[in-house]
Amino acid sequence: SNDQGDLVVTKGDQYDVRESGSGGVRNLGKPVALAERYYEEGADEVAFLNITAFREVVLEDQPMIDVLRSAAARVFVPLTVGGGIRAYVDKAGKSYSSLEVADAYFRAGADKISIGSDAVEAARAYYARGRTLDGTSSIECISTKYGRQAVVVSVDPRRVYAADPAATGHACVEVGLPGGTPLGPGGERYAWYNCTLKGGREDSGVDVVQLVQAVEAMGAGEILLNCIDRDGQGTGYELELI
Repeated sequence: SNDQGDLVVTKGDQYDVRESGSGGVRNLGKPVALAERYYEEGADEVAFLNITAFREVVLEDQPMIDVLRSAAARVFVPLTVGGGIRAYVDKAGKSYSSLEVADAYFRAGADKISIGSDAVEAARAYYARGRTLDGTSSIECISTKYGRQAVVVSVDPRRVYAADPAATGHACVEVGLPGGTPLGPGGERYAWYNCTLKGGREDSGVDVVQLVQAVEAMGAGEILLNCIDRDGQGTGYELELI
């Protein structure tokens, strides 16, 4: 949503979606109109990711539901929706499970749902329990009902440079190779990828390998792999991350 509460398609610059001059949210158009255009141009899947839903009351006055209904009537390829798929309590004190939120999205026309921050929290709990499942995570509940193919995990990692990979406790990659990711600011030749929450606003301390292994065990069927450092930079994919 922009500052006026309208749902718009925006573009990030390392996940900063505000214009440098005016400070307003970049507005590239209306979600349904752009989805229809992409479909007509040959897109074989469309993903709607609501980057502000983590701080909203998910099912109360949720514009994404209307977007999905409208898009499903015009766009005939799989639709993925993400943002705010988690358990929460509304203003009246009524509790909703993540499965109930997902149910609403599927009824509105979604083929898949995408989970972000809640997946990171679930991975933390998974490792805290010694890599055991308890059947309560959003991923487990939704994949049990709708199937693994219906659950996407959106991963938003940020690069963390390291001089000594053995000292990090994380899966590291070598950087500074020709045509690849540059060396760190202090000449560091290694980096690991710290998964973030809340649209890149918080670091989790969980690395990307830890996260994808945990969510695979929980029942996720697809990974949407992003890279905050490359967002809006026009420098191509972070192949080391992949």
